[in-house]
Amino acid sequence: MLLRRTFLQVAAGAAALPLAARIARAETYPSRPVRLLVGYAPGGVTDIAARLIGGWLSDRMGQQFVIENRPGASSNIATGTVARAAPDGYTLLLASTSNAFNASLYDRLDFNFIRDLAPVASIARDAFVLVAYPGFPHKTVPALIAYAKANPGKVNMGLSGPASASALYGELFKVMAQVNLTSVNYRSIGGLHGAAGGAGG
Repeated sequence: MLLRRTFLQVAAGAAALPLAARIARAETYPSRPVRLLVGYAPGGVTDIAARLIGGWLSDRMGQQFVIENRPGASSNIATGTVARAAPDGYTLLLASTSNAFNASLYDRLDFNFIRDLAPVASIARDAFVLVAYPGFPHKTVPALIAYAKANPGKVNMGLSGPASASALYGELFKVMAQVNLTSVNYRSIGGLHGAAGGAGG
């Protein structure tokens, strides 16, 4: 019994050593403000998530996490900036599903997302829904599909930009429903909200 207890104490102590070393190292970071880049304009889901997590980190780590919006090219501008930054943890990217899509959608990127960036934490899961403005007469998906088939190209589909997650899910919907919707790209998902988003016709 004594040997078992001694063994467990030694094992617990040994297991705690790497953790203590990691904590000691972590206490020196951050020693200055951290940039958290977002590949989209202010007001969208990714931007809001960045500001929430940035505020939370600032409170707990004693340094400012500054949100920097670098919209464009389906988040490739921000991603490339972070990929080329010094690998010191002071330039971070709030990645999204678009980063996974971009690897296959763009022939020439000046970075390799898997090779040039390292994951730190998963902070959110999201879902996409199909919505319409209140005056749209068709209240169900089957009714929308029937109307779109009868009026090809006359239903607008608001998107947060080419190659964005909403654009790809919209294209998937078009293929699955076999309908022709007209894509209307906004500069950001925030613009979509302002326009009431979703399907219009």
